[in-house]
Amino acid sequence: MTALLFTLVVLAISALAGFLGALTGLGGGVVVVPALTLLLGVDIKYAIGASLVSVIATSSGAAAAYVREGFSNIRIGMLLEIATTLGAIAGAILAAHVTTHAIAIVFGLVLLQAAWQSFQSAHASASITPVASDGLAQRLRLGGDYPIGGVLQSYGVRNVPGGFSLMFGAGVLSGLLGIGSGALKVIAMDRVMKIPFKVSTTTSNFMIGVTAAASAGVYLGRGYIHPRVAMPVMLGVLCGAYLGSKMLVRARVRTLRLLFGCVVLALAFEMIVNGMLGKV
Repeated sequence: MTALLFTLVVLAISALAGFLGALTGLGGGVVVVPALTLLLGVDIKYAIGASLVSVIATSSGAAAAYVREGFSNIRIGMLLEIATTLGAIAGAILAAHVTTHAIAIVFGLVLLQAAWQSFQSAHASASITPVASDGLAQRLRLGGDYPIGGVLQSYGVRNVPGGFSLMFGAGVLSGLLGIGSGALKVIAMDRVMKIPFKVSTTTSNFMIGVTAAASAGVYLGRGYIHPRVAMPVMLGVLCGAYLGSKMLVRARVRTLRLLFGCVVLALAFEMIVNGMLGKV
């Protein structure tokens, strides 16, 4: 494959990854890493480095639009970024000393459960009724509102410690596996903290860039971020994330939950199989 053809293929794959990442809050890495390693034969360490760059690009491309539209909750994002950043640094350091095979398998099993819950929620109801904030969330002023059909809908936040703990785990997985761990972030906010799904996905996009940047510095220092791979990935994901952010504002919650479930299901099987085969 020539350098030009390689660049064009990576651009196309990355644009699709950015589009899905912006819609679901997962980040582009869930598509970029398996595509680069399994389809194009890129060494997985360089694929992880490029994936982390793509995650930063996804956040940059989508987060600004979501904040402007009033979907992202900045206070929640800034609070939970403390846990994800610490976890990402710990995961990037652990990556040099521990095997990721078992972690990938466990991660895949967790995502299977998350996909099942997402499908169940999509079929049961298009939207979960917002809850009232508990005591800790009230003290931290984490509740907010977001637009639905031109009308602002208020919502509350619950179980902040549980969400904070899951965010640390998401950060560790980001540093270990080179993905944005947006799946765990969305699950933590949507299922544990009872935050509306659109707010969860948009706040996840706001957060994943900081999480990825924390671990990308470690990978950069080890020489695993190659410009020939990382540059087309970054540009493609940035364009795809911008288009995805425009579509999410008009999308139905039920459709987003189904899309989220499908992508997470594919990611789960990919993680389990690659973990068993020792490819991750």
